Amino acid sequence: MTHRSLACLLPAAAFLAAALLAGPAPAAPEGLVTAKTPHSYKDLIERLNTAVKAHKMGLVTRASATVGAKSAFDKVIPGNMVVGVYHPRFAVPMLEASVPAGIEAPIRFYITENDDGTASLTYRKPTVIFAPYEDGGEKLKKLAKDLDEVFASIAKQATAAE
Repeated sequence: MTHRSLACLLPAAAFLAAALLAGPAPAAPEGLVTAKTPHSYKDLIERLNTAVKAHKMGLVTRASATVGAKSAFDKVIPGNMVVGVYHPRFAVPMLEASVPAGIEAPIRFYITENDDGTASLTYRKPTVIFAPYEDGGEKLKKLAKDLDEVFASIAKQATAAE
């Protein structure tokens, strides 16, 4: 083998070695639920707002990297918003069960704009979010199961292809 041939093979070998050492891509966090919708980013935001209100939950926080990038850097990025949702009817019993679990509220929905102009809705199941708080016992586990149903219903309503 000539030096020239070896020089051509070394970059490819280095790339292959790096890829093998990197291992598999990290798995999505446990309990992550994502639904790609036929709705636009703007429409999905409105549909989520409506669904949250219909389920008598509160829109507690809202943060948009899209708005931040535009205002701070005059940069346009695809739609990206995190919406925190919760309600005192869940907050009070959650805190009675486990004060440390309070850091997890509000629970977030994540709206992202897809390349094709549609949007996706993502959230983590409350049972997974609250699982580490063993001090909350059965009371917190039941509350989290109830919240799983509420968040699944909100997501179903918001993402429905009506």
